[in-house]
Amino acid sequence: MKRKYLLLLLVLLPLSGSAQKASSSKNHNLDVAKNLDIFNQVYKNLDLIYVDTLNPNEVVGTGIKAMLQSLDPYTEYYPESETKNLKMMLTGKYAGIGSLIRYHQKLKRVVIDEPYEGMPAAEVGLRKGDIVLSIDDSTMTDKDVSYVSSHLRGDAGTNFVLKVLRPTTGKKMNFKITRRAIKLPELPYYGLLEGGIGYINLNQFTEGCSKDVRRAFVDLKKQGATALVFDLRSNGGGSEMEAVDIVNLWVEKGQTIVENRGKVKQANHEYKTRLEPVDTLMPIAVLVNGETASASEITSGALQDLDRAIIIGTRTYGKGLVQIPLDMPYNTNLKVTTSKYYIPSGRCIQAINYKRDGTGGYRERVADSLTHVFYTRAGREVRDGGGIKPDVEVRSDTIPNIAFYLSASGQDSTEVMFDWVVDYIDRHPTIAPANEFRLSDADFEDFKQRVVKSGFTYDPVSHKQLKELVKTAKAEGYYDQAKQAFDQLEEKLKHDVGTDMDKHEALLRQILEIDIIAAYYYQAGAIEAGLKYDRQLKEAIRLLQSPEEYRKLLTPKKTKETSSVVELSRKPTAPITFKKKAPMTVFDAIS
Repeated sequence: MKRKYLLLLLVLLPLSGSAQKASSSKNHNLDVAKNLDIFNQVYKNLDLIYVDTLNPNEVVGTGIKAMLQSLDPYTEYYPESETKNLKMMLTGKYAGIGSLIRYHQKLKRVVIDEPYEGMPAAEVGLRKGDIVLSIDDSTMTDKDVSYVSSHLRGDAGTNFVLKVLRPTTGKKMNFKITRRAIKLPELPYYGLLEGGIGYINLNQFTEGCSKDVRRAFVDLKKQGATALVFDLRSNGGGSEMEAVDIVNLWVEKGQTIVENRGKVKQANHEYKTRLEPVDTLMPIAVLVNGETASASEITSGALQDLDRAIIIGTRTYGKGLVQIPLDMPYNTNLKVTTSKYYIPSGRCIQAINYKRDGTGGYRERVADSLTHVFYTRAGREVRDGGGIKPDVEVRSDTIPNIAFYLSASGQDSTEVMFDWVVDYIDRHPTIAPANEFRLSDADFEDFKQRVVKSGFTYDPVSHKQLKELVKTAKAEGYYDQAKQAFDQLEEKLKHDVGTDMDKHEALLRQILEIDIIAAYYYQAGAIEAGLKYDRQLKEAIRLLQSPEEYRKLLTPKKTKETSSVVELSRKPTAPITFKKKAPMTVFDAIS
């Protein structure tokens, strides 16, 4: 009898669970219908009796964006007027003149900052510092960067007249420009460094970038490269498939690189390498930092999980979410997060949980203590949550406040560095090659005097902290008895701009030189020139030229703890594979 009751209970339990699930689904659908009806009735009544006439695009658009704010920051709505921005983000292409522009704080005008090589802005002769006055008959002298940018862009093949003021000559100049399709340079520079080290800099994962990386890598091999530095620092990501194809250059065909897992079946997908690799043996070092995100993390994480490269730099951003763009009615779009991605060890590196608490949601960073251990193909420990932790941590040089305020765009400063560079370019029709150019001592002294005479000031960190300490001492009642000591410290901390520039001359020279070089040799020249100062690159080269140390980094540490875990089969004996999923029916991209 007891056995019969037990069997009956086992049968009823799944049925009970199914009933609860069906009931929950029914309630959810009812709540959806109810709230959509409420939203519809609220708008209809507002449109009917509100004192002013409503702008439906603005009001409904605001409602949609407010709804999405309760989710993660990557789920975004694009009205018809902004769909071009989404397309540019996914493809890296737009139609315009091909130039960076910036707002000049002192002039209160938008100016040309950096024309792209081979693009219309450079071809017609626009220069760094040119002040934008008008576009056709539209005045631009009282407009911000986004407004000017939207008018510089347009349909490929359309013409317009750009009127600028060249500050070095005081002349107003008219340029007739034909807009054309602009593709941002995703691979601005690659080259062979000393010692047979190849270097490739990739700054975004747009459509087709894997072919460019392949061509660059094959060319470097022909030039004699015996090792490679792959620079993904500040690369915010892009297409997931491009990341897989880039890993495929150095990893065998048929390896699982990333798997997407979401709520609906269509969001689940497994990506494998599809082609024969170019080279599976060459030592590789991947450079990363806190702005290395998304597809960049798939690339660096997969190469780490498969023990195919060493990762150098600082911990990456930690974006393990996948978005897809969905076509919506009336030429609108929705970029929506549909899944999380998992790299070969089985880990997801998403660093932040986006939760809803009934008041608009909140962000919660995954604590290191809550992350889990996974294992690379060779058995090295890696962790989920919190991005990709480098095998060798090398922090970049910190920039002192004086250099930050002199060089940062949009700061409340005199723009003295920008103006000095513009004047320097005007006085020098040509300069030495990018990797040879150096500012003379006389040039730097001229720059220093320009800064001092301009009245440039900035707040040193030490002075700000002293103010906070004084405030705390007053609140706690200690200030009066320590006032003399505070006054003496404040006097010692008073900064002299000229002295501070001498103290940080090497870094200020570096910033000036790279800014000048970009005006003559564009992004490629600026990157090439910056390599000689790059401490993370130097460490990568050192390790690539030390075979024993390189191999040691890719070898699991022999400890009792790891050995016992390995015996429990947490370590994969081969690259992880998953069940075959149907391909996604929409373009997949990680933004």
